[in-house]
Amino acid sequence: MFTVIGESLVDVVYGRAGAPPTEHVGGSPANVALGLARLGDAVGLVTQFGRDVRGERVEAHLTRAGVTLTGSHLTDRATATATARLAADGSAAYEFDLRWDPATLAAYPGSVAVHTGSLGTLAPGGDVLADLLGRIRRDTVVSYDPNVRPDLHGTREYARAQVERFVRLAHLVKASGDDVAWLYPGEPVADVVARWLAAGPSLVVVTEGGAGARLATPGYTVELPAPPVTVVDTVGAGDSVTSALLDGLYRHGVLTVGALPRLAEETATEVLRRALRAAAITCGRPGADPPTDAELAAAT
Repeated sequence: MFTVIGESLVDVVYGRAGAPPTEHVGGSPANVALGLARLGDAVGLVTQFGRDVRGERVEAHLTRAGVTLTGSHLTDRATATATARLAADGSAAYEFDLRWDPATLAAYPGSVAVHTGSLGTLAPGGDVLADLLGRIRRDTVVSYDPNVRPDLHGTREYARAQVERFVRLAHLVKASGDDVAWLYPGEPVADVVARWLAAGPSLVVVTEGGAGARLATPGYTVELPAPPVTVVDTVGAGDSVTSALLDGLYRHGVLTVGALPRLAEETATEVLRRALRAAAITCGRPGADPPTDAELAAAT
């Protein structure tokens, strides 16, 4: 069982000029939970959404894939939205309307790993989340994706402090090159990765869109190119990487607090290559639509 904690929402996507927007269920943690479920993993999502039409759509989308929801996921507020405006290359710029304020948080019993990040780490819910991760990280793998949104994270200094707080709590960190560039302007990615690894994680992955990704441990770095794909949009691509990373590490029997520090380079390379294939499949279709296990196997 995996536990994923954080926001679920509806992406309102504006594409071609003059074309009406389309709506897709999204939210980075929700996308990760969906991706894990489609890969055949048992996963529970700790989230919040409204008792409205969009909330009904979110719930149906997630539960249809096999994601388990807590009984406290419904709120009286409207379901959150992320308005995405696509550029010509399929990349997206976002505007958000949401609030995340759980009074308490808990992982599902027996979870092999807990993944979180994005807007779920912001105040006021972020303090509750950090307390939970601090209590479980000795025995349970913590996975973290900053997924920085400058318009919501506040000043760069505040965002950097929040990200570094959760990096110290994590065993696995997955970030994008854009995250690193905004948090640490002008710093080489390799220097930031080395500093994060020194803070405690066993594994740091940084994705670079069409340029591929790097996976770093204290002992080695693996860099792989992205598979070729005709990009429809990039919504949810990074989340597909996260899902496939967690799933791949679990399949190899190394997703434990004790095993991650001893991850073999050959295994790391195989897991990263598969995760990049998952992202490529997601980029080839609209919205955050991660591949099933069968689709990913067929793309091997």
